[in-house]
Amino acid sequence: MSGQTVPADFTEHMLDLDEDEDLEVFSKNTSLADESPMPNSPSSMVNQYRLEEDEEEQQQDASAKDIFITVDNPESHVTAIETFILYRVVTKTTRSEFDSSEYEVRRRYQDFLWLRGRLEENHPTLIVPPLPEKFVMKGMVERFNDDFIETRRKALHRFLNKISEHPILSFSQHFKVFLTAQELSSHKKQGPGFLSRMGETVKAMANSVRGVRTRPEEFTQMQEYTEDFSNKICSVDKVTQRIIKEQREYLDELRQYTPTYTQWAESEEDLAEPLKGVASCVERCSKETEEHIHHLSEVLLPALHEYVLCAETVKAVMRRRDNIQADYEAKNEALASRKVDQEALQEEVDGLADRVEQANNALKGDWSRWQDNMRTDLKSAFICTAEKNVEYYEKCLAVWESFLLSQRPEPEEQRDMEDAA
Repeated sequence: MSGQTVPADFTEHMLDLDEDEDLEVFSKNTSLADESPMPNSPSSMVNQYRLEEDEEEQQQDASAKDIFITVDNPESHVTAIETFILYRVVTKTTRSEFDSSEYEVRRRYQDFLWLRGRLEENHPTLIVPPLPEKFVMKGMVERFNDDFIETRRKALHRFLNKISEHPILSFSQHFKVFLTAQELSSHKKQGPGFLSRMGETVKAMANSVRGVRTRPEEFTQMQEYTEDFSNKICSVDKVTQRIIKEQREYLDELRQYTPTYTQWAESEEDLAEPLKGVASCVERCSKETEEHIHHLSEVLLPALHEYVLCAETVKAVMRRRDNIQADYEAKNEALASRKVDQEALQEEVDGLADRVEQANNALKGDWSRWQDNMRTDLKSAFICTAEKNVEYYEKCLAVWESFLLSQRPEPEEQRDMEDAA
């Protein structure tokens, strides 16, 4: 792929001007220890074995990698005009194009946006991994609280490692600069100016209105698949969010339930023991429910939401591919109708033809890679969630079974009851 800028959908980048106007928080970060060991079900054992196999595969993949990136140690910075978070980015590599084997830099969220923008500009028909959205749901959470920062850190870590695994994006000069340069200010000034981006945006809009005349069938199929996938993943994402919300409401009810039984036991001497037992069971189930919600919020929902964003990214990539083809078709029509300056126009048309071919090949290669990653990521999230669901219900079942056992009369009491009968 050439490094020149192509028609693209720049609206997103022109609007992303304020780092603080963002949100990517899913849940409170809570961890609970089990009060007593619970036996694994057969399905749990099978899934555990499968996950161990996956870990072995991941270790084999890691042995083939030549660049490792970690995003950690977030630090809050407050100035007279803004508050922002700096994340530490540590890179270890064996690649020969790097001057050192290890780098450590500090980056804020806007720097990640800059990197993604440059990758899209230089590789318009490659699928660049998404970043968390830049918007704020007013009144929902406190900005820059611990949960927000940790959720964002995980997303940024995943973003960089996805790029590092890409056979083309990982060799981008902008990616190298992002990982190694202590300051990015001078590099940021080298990008296209606002007027240049406006011109490209207007050009892209004109192409999108005109449309393509003969889109290859395989790209039409890709577009239809992406639309269908987007609708489904958005629906699952929204339903999952509703389930988590309802689970949190259920947890609040459980927490009100426990003290009621405890207080009741104080006024009912004959029922004190079973009432206290129920209160204890409800409290333990509350802890298991909290852990269950935590897993849904921290594992399943982020995986779903990432691919909601990925679907939008793929749509944008396909629009850019269509824009390149539309530009080529317009110039080709102009060439056919002109009788002068044909030589110069022919050279431009030939260049656009090469550009269309490069764009098509890039998208086809990245399409297969994206589908493989998507299916692997979502399958892993679904299996892990199934395992946690089984574990959650097994633990709650064991809690109530233990209560039933505790309420069974002793053998002597049983005989006395039979004699009395």
